[in-house]
Amino acid sequence: MAAIQPGERAPDFTLPAHDGRDITLSTLLQKSAVVLFFYPKDDT
Repeated sequence: MAAIQPGERAPDFTLPAHDGRDITLSTLLQKSAVVLFFYPKDDT
């Protein structure tokens, strides 16, 4: 996967939610704004 540049839209992805259900980025974006933060020095 290529790096996302500032201002680019993130590709849709699925992750497990706190309750065990899978949730997609597109589902979250239908409900509210989303901020993705990665801290490279922590290998995230």
